[in-house]
Amino acid sequence: MYLNSEKKQELFSKHGFAKKKTDTGSPESQIALFTHRINHLTSHLKGQKKDYSTQTGLLRLVGQRKKLLNYLQRTNIERYRSVIADLELRK
Repeated sequence: MYLNSEKKQELFSKHGFAKKKTDTGSPESQIALFTHRINHLTSHLKGQKKDYSTQTGLLRLVGQRKKLLNYLQRTNIERYRSVIADLELRK
């Protein structure tokens, strides 16, 4: 797969969400992983416009990320704002 454990650890350290290197359960780390995968699939779909199975998977990932962002917004607005700012999701 295109995202191995070293790349995940680099992603966590880059955005500073992970408390530990193996922290994959926090909403911030899951949102960062979903964002990376969404960006990867979006770049793939720019070249392969008729890849409908990838398009379906992309829409599912966007929905999952949206649910996690809504959860963070309900529970802890400061963490939500930091995730939005670090990942540059809102423009």
